[in-house]
Amino acid sequence: MSAEAYKESSIGLTSTEISNIWSAYMKNNMELRFFEYFIETTEDSEVRIVVESMLKHAQYAINELKSIFLKENIVIPLGFTKEDVKVNTPKVFSDIFTLFFCQDLSMLSMSTYPSAFSDCTRKDIRDYFQMNIDFSMKIQNEIVDLMLKKGVYLRPPQVDIENEVDLIDEKKYLRGLFGEIRPINMAEIANLSRIVHRAQFSKMVFVAFSKLAESKELTQHFSKGRDEIQKVLDSLREALEKENIPISASGDYKTIDVEVSPFSDKLMLFFVNACLGLFCFTMLCQAVTSSFRSDITAKVAIIMKDMKQYYGDSIKLSINEGWLEKPPQSKDRRV
Repeated sequence: MSAEAYKESSIGLTSTEISNIWSAYMKNNMELRFFEYFIETTEDSEVRIVVESMLKHAQYAINELKSIFLKENIVIPLGFTKEDVKVNTPKVFSDIFTLFFCQDLSMLSMSTYPSAFSDCTRKDIRDYFQMNIDFSMKIQNEIVDLMLKKGVYLRPPQVDIENEVDLIDEKKYLRGLFGEIRPINMAEIANLSRIVHRAQFSKMVFVAFSKLAESKELTQHFSKGRDEIQKVLDSLREALEKENIPISASGDYKTIDVEVSPFSDKLMLFFVNACLGLFCFTMLCQAVTSSFRSDITAKVAIIMKDMKQYYGDSIKLSINEGWLEKPPQSKDRRV
């Protein structure tokens, strides 16, 4: 480290930087446990290369963060331990499902790390998130290439477009619930198809987790999540089918029934809250802000309301079980 970089790294961390590295630790720690299991159960050599690369990165990222925590005298989060995964249990996910799982985690990284990078000031923290962004882009390219090679990549719809420049000059462009309705535009198609593809994956995760959960309450909660996601699929597929927009689906979300769950209920619930939930709201917000038709924004608003209720209950369940770890707290300045 240069003298200038060392001097800058001696400056105290901001609240945003602490929040971002704490969240990054929890994310990498959770991913590490899944990858430890996937590396033992993945049979396809090409998928295994992806898993191995993501496992090594998670291990490296965690060690980097531990060094920062120790230097800054920040308590290292409890996160997840070897007790949260049984690596020697039988295979649950098909190798292609595992590949989709890896894709979902890499897409979450692509969504969260750039925001964390832009929020940070200190160079060593920016360097940490830059390293994660670079890896996420690299592994995302490798995953997409592999999915294309294996013929399982879910392509967004390809539709004909009007080949002319035009401006919106009438308020009827916003209509969707009443009156004459215009054809759906490209941004709306892109956002709805993206949500549908993510919902297909999320539904199968809920199906798998509902079978693996040891707690009856968690089984019911994951089953409810499956039903809520099915409502999302039904609503958005209806909107696209009315426009004669084709939407691809995967038949490769295959799971295998096992007697012993490889994952703790705590680990599965955290994945649902932190990954399925966080990414869900990111996509929904994008859909609302880039859609003009009132029927589409109304559908998405209903989905957001239902998802907010479900994931709110999910957080409460984590608290009730004693699993939700407190982020770093500021000292009470009110006394």
